[in-house]
Amino acid sequence: MIEWQWLAFDEIPRHDWYQVLLQRQQVFILEQTCLYPDIDGCDPLCHHLMAWREIDGVRTLVAYLRCIPPGIKFAEMSIGRVLTTQAARGSGIGHTLLAKALPLAEALHPGQAIRIGAQAHLEKFYATYGFRKVTEPYDEDGILHIDMLR
Repeated sequence: MIEWQWLAFDEIPRHDWYQVLLQRQQVFILEQTCLYPDIDGCDPLCHHLMAWREIDGVRTLVAYLRCIPPGIKFAEMSIGRVLTTQAARGSGIGHTLLAKALPLAEALHPGQAIRIGAQAHLEKFYATYGFRKVTEPYDEDGILHIDMLR
């Protein structure tokens, strides 16, 4: 069973926030061998969607993303730092994460388009949720990305 949380930064318990940062580091910096400034000043302005599951008796973060308000990263609102942990990959939770996030983000910022800076190899995944490619591929921190809009 998955426990879902949709919280503003100041509502996230310290221990949970530590787990978010730990998994962002694990996925984006260590697994993808990408040195980049994860702590970018946006987190305090965002809402965060977290998925928790009990694994071996321990409450464990298995998926996460953040919703950035319009005017911070792009003119539109944005969804970013989308991840599923190694323990949850292949379970379909990435699809569930995005399916839950989109209506929450749209309710938070009604009438706003959503722009994402997606890793280029995930274009088809995001296209299934109505995102369309709006830029040519570009290098961001050593990984090809494209901007997509919904």
